[in-house]
Amino acid sequence: MEHIELFFKSIFIDNMVFATFLGMCSYLAVSKKVSTAVGLGAAVVFVLAITVPLNWLLDQYILQPGALSWLGAEYASYDLSFLSFIMFIATIATMVQLVEIIVEKFSPSLYNSLGIFLPLIAVNCAILGGSLFMQSREIASLGLALNYGISSGIGWFLAILAIAAIREKIRYSNVPPALRGLGITFIITGLMAIGFMSFGGMLTGGDEEEAKEETTVQVEAVETESAKELANNTTINE
Repeated sequence: MEHIELFFKSIFIDNMVFATFLGMCSYLAVSKKVSTAVGLGAAVVFVLAITVPLNWLLDQYILQPGALSWLGAEYASYDLSFLSFIMFIATIATMVQLVEIIVEKFSPSLYNSLGIFLPLIAVNCAILGGSLFMQSREIASLGLALNYGISSGIGWFLAILAIAAIREKIRYSNVPPALRGLGITFIITGLMAIGFMSFGGMLTGGDEEEAKEETTVQVEAVETESAKELANNTTINE
């Protein structure tokens, strides 16, 4: 259940583009054609799916305070958390270089159409944001980290694919001159963000039920304590 909830929340409610506005530069620049949007979106999914679990391992076994205890008791007091940004970015840059080599080898046309934005995945804030959110949310296992990386990438992929498909159709629409270009794109992005975040009501039902159950248990406990106190007072008075 935890994996499913994290998966859908990362795609819809906590979408990198619509909820935190990360990766907006490439989202706006490479979303003019569906073909290029699909290629860049797939590359982002791949990079996030690899870098988030790798950075989780680095965080758990190297960077956190006391993470080096597996090397011996003398290393248990070490704190390398100040290296988090450097290590995360190094991992991301390595994976992006791998993606660039693969795309150039197997799809030169896509490599040429993506242009500078393919190597710029290394400095895409959505990629680094995935690892930092993983760290700040204290994701508990490697499986959840992999889940979060894939689902965050899919969320970014859906966002750029949707806006690219809409922008292709808008070319044939009668858009007011003042809104043509980025103006109408920002308006559509805002409307899409509202649509994506509306899924929050569907994915929080379980949390509300658990909260109600906890409240019921607390009320019952208070009533039991009150009954005990009343019985004790009655006994004392008698």
